[in-house]
Amino acid sequence: MFFFFVAAVVLLVSYFLGCINGSVMTSHFVIKDDVRKHGSGNAGLTNFYRTYGAKYALLVIACDMGKTVVAALIGGFMFDHLFGDWLLGILIAGIGCELGHIFPVFFGFKGGKGILSGGVLVLFMDWRIAMVAWGLFILLWLLSRYVSLGSISGAGSIPVTACLVFGFLWRYLIPCIILAALVIYCHRDNIRRLLRGTESKFKWHVNPICEEPLPSVNQQEKSEDTP
Repeated sequence: MFFFFVAAVVLLVSYFLGCINGSVMTSHFVIKDDVRKHGSGNAGLTNFYRTYGAKYALLVIACDMGKTVVAALIGGFMFDHLFGDWLLGILIAGIGCELGHIFPVFFGFKGGKGILSGGVLVLFMDWRIAMVAWGLFILLWLLSRYVSLGSISGAGSIPVTACLVFGFLWRYLIPCIILAALVIYCHRDNIRRLLRGTESKFKWHVNPICEEPLPSVNQQEKSEDTP
């Protein structure tokens, strides 16, 4: 019972940390706008970058990476101290942080897609898992220029690589499957567009691409984005 209480506390604290969305906060407090009114309507890094350019992108990256680091450290230290299981604490914290990033209670449950926070999380798990996930993401992104393809592939590799590294330990495998499933679910529209050949490709730029807010996100086909 105590284990589940601690897990719930870690999950809840990490969720609220995950709700600190870098794209929404930077666009609101720094740019005095709302990134969700532009482009695809997603509160992730790609839509932020496409909308506002590179000027403030580092703020978004720092915020989304920082919250994941804090959540992972809290979960890891608590579980390591109480149960001697650093990795399980990190995974539970990671699930909470991902849920907060994707469904932030502070911003109407409309957040990003969890790639940047997930990418930080795998660095805490194991260097081999991180190498495969980041390697697939970077390789497929650079070769195809589809950020979503790299994101989906990188996320999908996590449970597979975890099995190879840790063996079939369900206490680790199940959280890894949940994390991968969350990311892939958030990219379901991207998957449909990839299959139809209508997905948008990433373009390097400094200045904004989307200058005016769209009248309605639902009136156009959503562009590709990541956290």
